[in-house]
Amino acid sequence: MKNTKVLAVLGFALFLVYIIYASMGLSQVSCEVCITYRGRTECRTAQGTNAEEAQRTATGVACTFLSSGMTDSIACGNTPPAKLMCAER
Repeated sequence: MKNTKVLAVLGFALFLVYIIYASMGLSQVSCEVCITYRGRTECRTAQGTNAEEAQRTATGVACTFLSSGMTDSIACGNTPPAKLMCAER
């Protein structure tokens, strides 16, 4: 009975270590995006597994601060960035 508990705890600990290790390797690209929309500029940084994902995420976060409503948010997201810098990590 005692060995079963020890093995269960050890198995759970190894599972947690694997989850943490696997998730740390996902962010390989970091992008800073500046969006100018309706006369205001907002810059945000995001990480992703590739440049497109990181740029899309940073653009979405920047547009959160610049737009209101779904239509406005979509229009902001389709605006070309005023500044775009990506770097691999």
